[in-house]
Amino acid sequence: MKLFLDSANLEEIREVASWGVLDGVTTNPSLCSKETVTFEDNIRAICAVCPGPVSAECVSLRAADIVVEARALAGIAPNIAVKIPVCLEGLKATKTLHGEGIAVNMTLVFSSGQALLAAKAGARFVSPFIGRLDDVSEDGMALIEEIVQIFENFRFETEVIVASVRHPRHVIEAALLGADIATVPYGVMEKLVKHPLTDIGIERFLADWRKVKT
Repeated sequence: MKLFLDSANLEEIREVASWGVLDGVTTNPSLCSKETVTFEDNIRAICAVCPGPVSAECVSLRAADIVVEARALAGIAPNIAVKIPVCLEGLKATKTLHGEGIAVNMTLVFSSGQALLAAKAGARFVSPFIGRLDDVSEDGMALIEEIVQIFENFRFETEVIVASVRHPRHVIEAALLGADIATVPYGVMEKLVKHPLTDIGIERFLADWRKVKT
């Protein structure tokens, strides 16, 4: 399974890239609003750090406007994937952009039906938001299981990005279900590498090493 970082912060992205585990980056307007540089400069810098797909979101609402905006975003760097919310206008835009060879990440997916339509329209990625489903007492991981099964049944090339990840267990469950990608906030990425027994083990080894004659 590939790991994307869900962040628009360049320092976080550089840090995770240095670990050797970064396969891509997803951004959204909320994340970008926290940064002090211009949107385009920030996306360009992220694309330079991350060789994998970098998702940049369209904010237009009509298909024709989405296509124009997506073309401009795709022109920033060759590894851009344009994010488009799943809706009728988004599907129309995705069909056009797919025909032009522009990668689309169809986002804000909350049902397997939405994911199916996105795949048929030509989306390269679909992003089901599991944490937000969990927030309203629905089973986010059950949705991932459904989408993965549907895509396997019909051999769709569309990749499933597990989004709205809240804790390390979401990542592990996504991997067990065969999801292609999890996009993970920086804080959760840090938690994936940590375990209290590892910390205790290191402390004990170091304490014992101090007793070793050298």
